[in-house]
Amino acid sequence: MKIELTEVTETQKHLLFEVPPEAVAVEIQKVAQGYSRSARVPGFRQGKVPMTVVKQRYKDQILYDVANAMIPHLVDEALRERGLRPVATPDIKDVVLDEGRPLTFLAEFETVPPIDPGEYTGIALTKPPAILEVGAVDQVLEQLRQRAAKWHPVEDRTAAVGDAVLMDVTRTVKKDDAKPEPMQNVSIELGAKGNPPGFDENLSGVAAGDTRTFSVAYPTDYEVPELAGVTVDYEVSVKGLRRKELAELTDEFAKEVSEVETLEALRDRIRHDLQHEAEHEAEHKVRHDLLQDLAARMRTPVPAVLVDREIDRRLEEFVRRLMDQGMDPMKAGIDWQEFRERQKGPSEETVKSTLVLDEIARREGLAVGEEDLVAEVEKFAERTGRTAAAVRARLEKEGGVGPIESGIRREKTVAWLLEKAQVS
Repeated sequence: MKIELTEVTETQKHLLFEVPPEAVAVEIQKVAQGYSRSARVPGFRQGKVPMTVVKQRYKDQILYDVANAMIPHLVDEALRERGLRPVATPDIKDVVLDEGRPLTFLAEFETVPPIDPGEYTGIALTKPPAILEVGAVDQVLEQLRQRAAKWHPVEDRTAAVGDAVLMDVTRTVKKDDAKPEPMQNVSIELGAKGNPPGFDENLSGVAAGDTRTFSVAYPTDYEVPELAGVTVDYEVSVKGLRRKELAELTDEFAKEVSEVETLEALRDRIRHDLQHEAEHEAEHKVRHDLLQDLAARMRTPVPAVLVDREIDRRLEEFVRRLMDQGMDPMKAGIDWQEFRERQKGPSEETVKSTLVLDEIARREGLAVGEEDLVAEVEKFAERTGRTAAAVRARLEKEGGVGPIESGIRREKTVAWLLEKAQVS
């Protein structure tokens, strides 16, 4: 048997196979004998059909079975003998198989290129100071006041900044076959930062029972993709006005918005939470810089299939966030191809850093113990409200244990590198 290895690039490999006709004939004979035992051919008793008739009548099925029996075995054996580890199942192409001829086919696959992480102990990293901004506690208190605000009907005047306008709205996008979209009980606080363009100007001075019609031309870079660059006609029917009443910052306010008893205790709680968040962000910055440093050490191309997987993971995560916010991803007006293109660079960097982490873990013998896996499964079970046994059984059934072990090993490697790093 002839096997020719071609290294197309540092990651792309080809294996060209040529199997002698004699070996092919043996496999064809074996498969054909299996068919002959159950073949039903007019004029012959079951089990007594001549082999030549069986091979002729079931030729396509026999060759299909021969290919499925021989090719995976031949590829696995060739990879093992050459110490090659594809990152995905090889793509089989150009199969030529017939009785009396050699079996030839091409196996295309990608492998991880050789990785030299260099000196990775004592990496220099800078941890930003976890210092709260002046007025940070007061900003949070103001946000709590806004959330706890009470609203009262306004009947003796027209709408002003700070009032909430309750209304029914019908919007019509100016484009072919666009239909009016009615929305009921929409509330907008005049002067709020997130208001759509034009609403503050056109609703200022309205009173209950008023109607207003106006058009808004949205800029091309508007944050809501479905409205970017379009003009929309609005018809508004005002149902009522409300004014906001903010609570005073007292001990009673602290009891209302939290579990503490005094305003000073609430300030302390907010300060503690903000400090914890600042320290978490500082640690995240150090971790991010470490991964960037590792990614930069890998100067060779990475397997495209791994980059595609990372892009898919990011896409799935983004779609899940949209759905958690109650948005239909298919109606969000997102150019998904453009989204994938934007994720390519960051995904390549992520793949590079994980490959370097894997190499360091291999060199340092950083392994995942059963207790590590049990702890991770228990965390996942707690988040999903299921038993750890049920989660473990499903992971094992669906082949999910391996990816979890890889994730744990990489986290262990990051922690090990941070322990060895020079953090200033």
